[in-house]
Amino acid sequence: MRVAMTKPLFAWDCLEDSPNLKTIREFLAAVPDGKLLEALRNWRGHGQDKYPVHTLWGTLLLTVLLRHPSIEACLADLRRNEALRWLIGIESEARVPKPWNISRFQVVLGQEPHLSLLREMFDTMVQTLGEVVPDLGTHTAGDATGLNARRSRKKNTSDASDVPDALPAPAGGRKEYKDDDGKVTKVVEWFGYKLHLLVDVRHEVILAYRVSSTKRGDNEELPALVEQAQANLPEGRSPLGSRRIETLAYDKAADDTKVHQRLHDARIKPVIQNRALWTGEPERMLPGHDGNSNIVHDERGTVYCYDKVSDPPVRHPMAYIGHEAARGTLKYRCPAMHEGWPCPSQNRCNAGKTYGLTVRVKQEIDLRRFPSIPRATKQFERRYKGRTAVERVNARVKIFWGADDGNVIGAARFHAQVGTVMVSNPAGFAVHIGLATLLASAPRREGTLGKMRLSPIAKALHEKRAG
Repeated sequence: MRVAMTKPLFAWDCLEDSPNLKTIREFLAAVPDGKLLEALRNWRGHGQDKYPVHTLWGTLLLTVLLRHPSIEACLADLRRNEALRWLIGIESEARVPKPWNISRFQVVLGQEPHLSLLREMFDTMVQTLGEVVPDLGTHTAGDATGLNARRSRKKNTSDASDVPDALPAPAGGRKEYKDDDGKVTKVVEWFGYKLHLLVDVRHEVILAYRVSSTKRGDNEELPALVEQAQANLPEGRSPLGSRRIETLAYDKAADDTKVHQRLHDARIKPVIQNRALWTGEPERMLPGHDGNSNIVHDERGTVYCYDKVSDPPVRHPMAYIGHEAARGTLKYRCPAMHEGWPCPSQNRCNAGKTYGLTVRVKQEIDLRRFPSIPRATKQFERRYKGRTAVERVNARVKIFWGADDGNVIGAARFHAQVGTVMVSNPAGFAVHIGLATLLASAPRREGTLGKMRLSPIAKALHEKRAG
């Protein structure tokens, strides 16, 4: 893997379609799977050990890393590639596991305590990156996507909904896309689960993930995603002692009062489009103003002032000055005075005022309506575009690394599959975060004939691994 010095820290386009043995070995060394393997060995006890757990686990990782379309394809590759077998501790072709051995292993991997250890492995790797990459997680974005799965044919399995503390069973999902007029333009249906992600906008690294039933709303899962991401990232250097996460972008699915309150308590600025709920009412009086005032707001929280001298009255958006965090208010001023254009209501509104009419809107009136970054600002538009990073990450997870296989049967196997993708594939997101670590620690190439050298972040990661 050759990464140029001019490439981003996480150069996803530099990943090899066919990783060489050195890259595979470095990837396997970057995955902190010691606790998981120990737990799996304890679970097996004194049972048959023809196929050790580290070889079964390594097979799952290689399936995702090498982008094999199925477990059978990976096993066939292991049978004909001796060097690859040695990397995961398989001594001979006869010791290569059978497909049903991997299938049974996935069922075990998708149950407690192994499922929690998969998530802990993912969290550990994110924490390591967060310690050496100062801006990781500063600006984030979230989204949910559908993953196809199949229900187990067996009864009384771990995916049965009547089993206490069982994993959610796959179910039918439906998502509608609407235009500005509320008309449905597209419908997507699937059978399986929902994958909820919270990613870093700049680096496109997953900070937190959850797998839920298709019946769960994005607004219900987002607080848990935020909690996981906050725990994975060290606190920032703000005088208020705030967390590192500054903004979070999401679509209308997260426009919920509880979500806005949770983000407000965490001092995270929401960049969330609002749902259209007002019917036949384009604007309302700003609380604290009576009928004699000329200040109103619309459903998006944009504040306007009326020029009542003109006939008919003319509405102008007020000039947004900034967010006053200490006061918990949004500050607006007269747009004519701020932008320097004549207004017939100049004397009525701005008499004796140096900066013109000033309005402070208390956010506590409605956190959904009046977020810290108002929706009618360029900053909101710029931050909201960061959601495209989630779409690219979704594509890698589903298509590049095969999380959306569609042939995984049963809840336990499916959760194990997603866990490996996150760190790799059936064991979660190991492959994603493992490759992110690999990219950040890779030496950089300077020029056509230049030498390879480590960046400061790569040096820090190598030191942590050595320690």
